[in-house]
Amino acid sequence: MTEPIALDVHTHLIPINPERLEGLAGVAWDSASQSISIEGHQVAMKPLFRPAALLDWMAQNHVAHAFVSVPPPTYRQHLRGDAARQWVAYLNDELAAIAAASGGRLTALVHLPTESPALAAEIVAQSGRRGLRHFAMPTGTGDERTLGSDEFEPLWHVLDDFAAFVFFHPGECADGRLTSFYLGNLLGNPYESTVALAHLVFAGVLERHPRLTPCFAHGGGMLPAVAGRWQRGYATRRPGVDTGNRAPDEVFGQLYVDCICHSEAAAIAAEAVVTPEHVVFGSDWPFPMGLVAPHEQLAGYAAERRRAYLTTNAQGLLARIARGHR
Repeated sequence: MTEPIALDVHTHLIPINPERLEGLAGVAWDSASQSISIEGHQVAMKPLFRPAALLDWMAQNHVAHAFVSVPPPTYRQHLRGDAARQWVAYLNDELAAIAAASGGRLTALVHLPTESPALAAEIVAQSGRRGLRHFAMPTGTGDERTLGSDEFEPLWHVLDDFAAFVFFHPGECADGRLTSFYLGNLLGNPYESTVALAHLVFAGVLERHPRLTPCFAHGGGMLPAVAGRWQRGYATRRPGVDTGNRAPDEVFGQLYVDCICHSEAAAIAAEAVVTPEHVVFGSDWPFPMGLVAPHEQLAGYAAERRRAYLTTNAQGLLARIARGHR
């Protein structure tokens, strides 16, 4: 019997409304090829444009509910001002429409543009007043600014006020050494998530905003491998480490991560850092680097661990979000 999956925190869609897209610079929908061009880059993975394909996949794999966010090709972190506002409004309006038409099976994660933290804070405030508390954001800013910098504090404050769930997903890694061997994904993605986590931890963001529920893609990147090193750096008062903040291992338990680790040993390492109850199922649908055949890919995991990821831990996360973590 196929095990039910209570929640998938990590699925992607690119909403397509041809009429609205015609008025936006830098993007073009080709109805003949069923693909979208974004800043000259052709995104041709057709399932991304087909909400019905996601719902069919969920039915085939017994996924009861999914959080859906836009994928990295849509981040467009170079945009500023009205261009950024219009693009993000398009993504959020159209993704919300898809969720509304899903019969309650999808929750749209409101996209927050980290490259414009003031705009992101404005979006959270507007969404929160409408009862929306599920968000997604890139782990980086598209430049050298970090999530621990002062300009992000209003964003963390308003997210904390609404006891928001925030799904963090890596964007493009700018390290030119990773252009070979698909390393931009294989190594760059976990690296980007780990850098974001380091700034949230060492800048005291998680400590100051305990009602925030952060969830990181891909098992938290490299956090399981470096968590002990961070703790050692704190304990030995390494230069630049503010020991007035709580120690890293005292805030790791606030984090959730998805279970896209691709080995049970890596998943166990993630459990050891964020607690076993905070590893939840994510598929990264429809991308092949995810768990797009979840029951097959997780078949070798211990039955209790698999059950926790697919059902028990998800139920705990949903309950936490519902009560506003008070």
